[in-house]
Amino acid sequence: MATLNGWDVFAVVAYFILVIGVGVYSMWVSKRGSVNGYFLAGRFMTFIPVGASVFASNIGSEHFIGLVGSGAASGLGVGAFELDATILLQLLGHVFIPVYIASQVSTLPEYMERRFGGKKRIKLYLTFLSIILYIFTKISVNLYSGALFIERALNWSLYVSVVGILLLTALTTIGGGLTAVIYTDTLQTIIMLTGAAIVAGKSMVEIGGWNGLQERYRAAIPNVTYPGTECGYPRSDAFVMLRDPVKGDIPWPGFILGQFPSSTWYWCADQMMVQRVLSAKSLSHAQGALVLAGYLKLLPLFLMVVPGMVARALFPDTVGCATEETCMNFCDSKAGCSNLAYPELVMTLMPTGLRGIMIAVMLAALMSDLTSIFNSASTLFTMDVWPLIRKKAKTRELLLVGRLFVVFLTVISVIWIPLIKMLQGGQLFVYIQSISAYLAPPIAAVYFLAITCTWINEKGAFFGLCAGSVVGIVRMLMEFSYSAPKCGEEDTRPVIITVHYMYYAIIVFWTTIITTVTTSYFTERPAPECLINTTIWTKRIVDEKEAKKVPETIETSVRNSGKDDVCDEDKSKENDAPAYVKVYNWICGFSSLEEEDEEPIDIIKSVYQSRNMKYLTRINSAVIISFGVTLYILFSCGRDL
Repeated sequence: MATLNGWDVFAVVAYFILVIGVGVYSMWVSKRGSVNGYFLAGRFMTFIPVGASVFASNIGSEHFIGLVGSGAASGLGVGAFELDATILLQLLGHVFIPVYIASQVSTLPEYMERRFGGKKRIKLYLTFLSIILYIFTKISVNLYSGALFIERALNWSLYVSVVGILLLTALTTIGGGLTAVIYTDTLQTIIMLTGAAIVAGKSMVEIGGWNGLQERYRAAIPNVTYPGTECGYPRSDAFVMLRDPVKGDIPWPGFILGQFPSSTWYWCADQMMVQRVLSAKSLSHAQGALVLAGYLKLLPLFLMVVPGMVARALFPDTVGCATEETCMNFCDSKAGCSNLAYPELVMTLMPTGLRGIMIAVMLAALMSDLTSIFNSASTLFTMDVWPLIRKKAKTRELLLVGRLFVVFLTVISVIWIPLIKMLQGGQLFVYIQSISAYLAPPIAAVYFLAITCTWINEKGAFFGLCAGSVVGIVRMLMEFSYSAPKCGEEDTRPVIITVHYMYYAIIVFWTTIITTVTTSYFTERPAPECLINTTIWTKRIVDEKEAKKVPETIETSVRNSGKDDVCDEDKSKENDAPAYVKVYNWICGFSSLEEEDEEPIDIIKSVYQSRNMKYLTRINSAVIISFGVTLYILFSCGRDL
């Protein structure tokens, strides 16, 4: 495998300079000294950076490692998750976001508190569950996959790579808040798409186009296999997306009925994604951003999944290794080496200079995802949990707590990495989806019911969440307790584990729905003031007398309490501080502490759209959904294209 030279190093250094430059610029222009400015970018972003940030926040290193690796291992099927996202982004834009904006919330658990009358148990439950999901499915996975690429390219140890990644990410996240994250994400999107397009084009030329890929992928059988088995052989349905309901690894009924709810959590009810959209200056810009992100999400199928299949065809003995011994020799993993498909493509096919650019692409993917996750997780903890501990916490304390929580999450995620390496079965992306299938459907179900059904109450939502989560956690814990059988071995695990995770997600989702609906039906209806601007049917109610009855959440009191944070005495002490203290204060945004004097959001203006903007966003959303459905049909018809 090729190594890096001077031009490659130059490309990586140039990337660092660009990112640091954008990060420092964002630190100058952003309002980092206020809670609203740090965590929501002051709500002044336009649709292009917001849309780019939504895309970049999703396309992390786990896509370049995990999604490409799953393409190498099993073919086009994993591309179904990407097309699913294009549709759900439009659902977010036209169903969920109008309600979130109208309800004037900063976090999604805060929305649930407002929707259900100020009670905090659902809010706290969702906050902690979201943070757990971030650790299990996002932070540690990104660190592992990014370190895997760097380890392969630079021959660094896995944990040295992790430490280096964290140091690179810290400056942007801790210094600039959401504004810095969105600005750097815009740069990272351009870098990622350009680099991925170069690799995809080069790989397709190398393999001889689509016909060459079909021929060589099917023949990509490693030289060393287990006798008498088909272990290591390419799947017969590799060029089919939605597959057989029983034997397929992506069964079409399970995907439509089970994976859809799991993905609804990620795209419509996850703080990391929605927080970017909430930073948009209006509903039109929010929906425009989601239209842009929807178009961009059509690309990973061709820029990542297909190159993964090319890697399997070009390197059948390494990327497609079949026995534990050969896999251990190549990638030090008994589960398989498909996660190294993209590093192999880059380091083997890319010429001098472009290898360095692709390392920059991987760093861009990793940093964009990590900065987004860190910022969103710290927002949840700072806005939803810390004020319960310190009800009179001021702006400086809140900003400091948010940064310290990032450090805590990082430590926990690093500890979790070895378990991911053991459990992910050679396909990192599948690990992410399976964990989400156990924990995410209850969240998606409750948010969907809260927004669409006015008679769902707090008791129903809480007990529905508990019931669904118990069913999902039981399966997840059993999955950790029983190792999956090796290829060719009989599966002796309990029946509950052998059920495909997509089918199990259906059970979890409907357990939550039935429990929530039944409990709400037999208990009292929610108070009328709890419905003001909190459902799709009541988001335009702006009766001033009723609006005063809306329960004040902790976030509202935090924003209001910030006005006494800055006094003449504090400013005097700051001016007399040593130089190193001033530098520290500037990096953390403490030197620009501002009063939270933003005007309250005008509900009419925030959800109002002109007729032309409505038509424009709806037509584009319809086009995106049509593209997605067409590609599903095209690649799931069961025949070669």
